[in-house]
Amino acid sequence: MAGDKVVQLSDADFENEVIKADMPVLVDFWASWCAPCKAIAPLIDELAETFDGKVKVCKVNVDENPGVPGQYGVRGIPTLILFKNGEVVDQVVGAVPKSQLESLLQGAL
Repeated sequence: MAGDKVVQLSDADFENEVIKADMPVLVDFWASWCAPCKAIAPLIDELAETFDGKVKVCKVNVDENPGVPGQYGVRGIPTLILFKNGEVVDQVVGAVPKSQLESLLQGAL
């Protein structure tokens, strides 16, 4: 089923799942009321399938978990942040084309 590869994160498990990850991690900061977030959700699921085993794909609901978005200066959503070795290596704000996200992830491998 689509979306099975996407990990739902909370403020509590962010460090273990993202900062300490042994592979690049793409984190989608979103909210249920955000139309552009819903628009890119299928792309996020596809990327999780395509890059399975190479890049971990996660989502953080900013309404339920305000700590991490605040820590990384997330002001608008959707915001996608790419982490590698616990560091922010790239960031995209807004609904962007799948090709842009694919090249972002390819660059981290």
